[in-house]
Amino acid sequence: MLKVDLHTHTSDDPADRIAYSTLDLIDRAAELSYNALAITLHDRRLDPAPFRAYAAARGIVLIPGIERTIQGRHVLLLNFSGAAEQVETFDDLARLKQCERGLVIAPHPFFPAGSALRGLLSKHAHLFDAVEWNAMFTPRVNFNLIAERWARRHGKPMIGNGDVHLLDMLGTTYSLVDAEPNADAICAAIAAGRVQVVATPHTFFNAAWLMTKLVASTFLPGTSRTRTSRTTRTTRTIRTLDIDLAG
Repeated sequence: MLKVDLHTHTSDDPADRIAYSTLDLIDRAAELSYNALAITLHDRRLDPAPFRAYAAARGIVLIPGIERTIQGRHVLLLNFSGAAEQVETFDDLARLKQCERGLVIAPHPFFPAGSALRGLLSKHAHLFDAVEWNAMFTPRVNFNLIAERWARRHGKPMIGNGDVHLLDMLGTTYSLVDAEPNADAICAAIAAGRVQVVATPHTFFNAAWLMTKLVASTFLPGTSRTRTSRTTRTTRTIRTLDIDLAG
């Protein structure tokens, strides 16, 4: 069984200000014995190729992904090509699925947020392969229960994800997937239902603390340009290391 999280963000995200890099996330995931990650930036597909060797050396498979905004709602597109960045409507998504084999997940579909799918999930149920059990819940407040009932009614597997925006958010909710350690096998196993959700609720105080940190992070200094520069420097560093090792 592989320990997996398919909903994470890093400082490369064009929409959210996040303090840690892709390498920081990989390092923390390795410390927590993860076997696979998808970095799902908002409306931007991060090319995993420059980071793949670094992750593999730490026992982690990187799965290409994006948290795409489709008709104003968030949808996780996993293991698709860069064409996923061009999906703007659910008709576009249907065409993408006809052309490519990937995994479509409904993230936090019934949370009280404008980006939640809610009624659109039922309207386009045939396009979704799995439904997310999101890490942000407490024993008393748990919007995942609605998603769980929906998934059971429609015969869709649930997948546990951290929706990680802080490194402290990694590790409380994740998935165990019965698959070989490669992106195609992991996505196929999830679609086939060979996945178990491991979910530990936050205490009210811990959830409040995390939400406070998330709000505070929006005031981090920096712009999209500085985050892009950081990505460029990181990629160059990895390539330099690869060249040195090859030499």
